[in-house]
Amino acid sequence: MSPHDLTSAARPEPDALLLQIADYTLAGDRITSEEAFDTARLCLMDTLGCGLLALDYPACTKLLGPVVPGATLPGQGARVPGTRYELEPIQAAFNIGAMVRWLDFNDTWLAAEWGHPSDNLGGILAVADYLSRNGQSLTIRDVLLAMIQAHEIQGILALENSFNRVGLDHVLLVRIASTAVVTRLLGGTRQQIINALSNAFLDGGALRTYRHAPNTGSRKSWAAGDATSRAVRHAFFALKGEMGYPSALSATLWGFQDVLCKSKPVTVPAQGFGSYVMEHVLFKISFPAEFHAQTAVEAAITLHPQVVHRLDQISRIVIATQESGKRIIDKTGPLANPADRDHCIQYMVAVPLIQGSLTAADYEDVVAADPRVDALRAKMEVVENSAFTRDYLDPAKRSIGNSVQVFFADGSQTDCVSVEYPIGHRRRRQEGVPLLLEKFANSLRAHLPAAQAENILALCHDRSRLEKTAVHRFMELFVA
Repeated sequence: MSPHDLTSAARPEPDALLLQIADYTLAGDRITSEEAFDTARLCLMDTLGCGLLALDYPACTKLLGPVVPGATLPGQGARVPGTRYELEPIQAAFNIGAMVRWLDFNDTWLAAEWGHPSDNLGGILAVADYLSRNGQSLTIRDVLLAMIQAHEIQGILALENSFNRVGLDHVLLVRIASTAVVTRLLGGTRQQIINALSNAFLDGGALRTYRHAPNTGSRKSWAAGDATSRAVRHAFFALKGEMGYPSALSATLWGFQDVLCKSKPVTVPAQGFGSYVMEHVLFKISFPAEFHAQTAVEAAITLHPQVVHRLDQISRIVIATQESGKRIIDKTGPLANPADRDHCIQYMVAVPLIQGSLTAADYEDVVAADPRVDALRAKMEVVENSAFTRDYLDPAKRSIGNSVQVFFADGSQTDCVSVEYPIGHRRRRQEGVPLLLEKFANSLRAHLPAAQAENILALCHDRSRLEKTAVHRFMELFVA
């Protein structure tokens, strides 16, 4: 339990973590890593491309725009890429955040906790565009710095703190990270950042119920948008002078740690905050699949030519994965919707075994109705590979290993295809970047007029020019 005296009304000093995050957020000029800024540029492109892809899905677009019809902010509001919406920044943050997360195709961070740090772009881009349209000199360099810091706050807090083990969802870290960087973008002081952060922690954590059987549903696709928009609200409140709560984490009985973390303190590893997370972030490049299964999908695609003509002869399929993968995406029985399917490792292996690929459309009902999918799922065994688990947690490796092997009724079998590092891993950057750029270009060309798409591509490929571009000019390029 925390040492604070329950009978005393004396306010303590702010919790050390609130101070540490606030001080890091205000020290942006210390971040000079060229690798971090160039990776942030790639992340900006990829995240916006993922958001545009989501516009093909009515389940997403029905949630976009103002909550109340007509509640827009023409000429001053933040723009929502790929649309004509101009919204106040809290709702714009929700829109952008929901879009980029909808298809589970944006970047990923895996540690004791996992998550998708580019989810923070919803709040960052909405606030930056709003400020830039209203007279403040913000450039894309400012956006990239905010992204590096948000990635770092979310990712470093994920290294040692496993919120999922107490039933909480990783989007709570989006709310924390977005709150810090957005308050700074708005001009917040150290105390205002601390105040906003304390309120973000007092929001607690969303339950992971919507990510797991039997309740898996579409909320997992807009939960991050909700978290980053909530962060923008806290930031604006802090700038209005709303008070903070100094022991929001450590207060005995009532604090975040005692209530939600079984009295375990939220810790920061000795390395502290820098630019580590952006430099090591994982991109989803070739297929939208929950990241613990990315290498399993690669393995299944490799095996496709060997099994596609023998599907009816398969007797057993063994998938070896990490402990985290087995715990969260090993799923049997009926799958109710796309959100259910893209968090089922058996489904994500079955489809590429059958067709040699996996796309967002493959989680829809038409593909799921193929009887071969569930027939293969029924023959699958998911086991933990202790070496995969060990290397997954090793900070020098951060691998996400999976293997797939198919056995046939006549006693024959395929090789056991093992993939340790997905194509979006830092160790495969050279191989992955061209494909990442192709993914972005395809998304632009599918959703914007040709000349508009080419203008964006030319700008994004010129890092120096991009970083000097005013945020509102950049966002103009994405107006449908």
